[in-house]
Amino acid sequence: MTDIDQSVASPTPDEKNLAVLAHIGGALFSFVPSLIIWLLKKDDSAYISVASREALNFQITLLIAYAISWVLMFILVGFLVAGILWIANIVLCILAAVAASKGEQYQYPFTLRLIN
Repeated sequence: MTDIDQSVASPTPDEKNLAVLAHIGGALFSFVPSLIIWLLKKDDSAYISVASREALNFQITLLIAYAISWVLMFILVGFLVAGILWIANIVLCILAAVAASKGEQYQYPFTLRLIN
């Protein structure tokens, strides 16, 4: 069972655009866009709140994984891990943005749910 609220009504085009921006912004600027959107819009729209919180949790999880890969670079495994993380970030952010543009909620795999 997911913790994403499926009872959110059909989002407006502006809500979809902000959700897409939260997801795509993560691929370009890490956690900053999703954090800003979540802080500014979490009380205005349940759809934006859920989407930006999910994007924020994913980007925080990636930061933790990048820190681990940096430590692993001393034994040369971290370079491979960092490359895989980078590709996963791009692919998953695009998948999430496509889902958000359709008005659907996307749940990233392997994500720590730190922000509730």
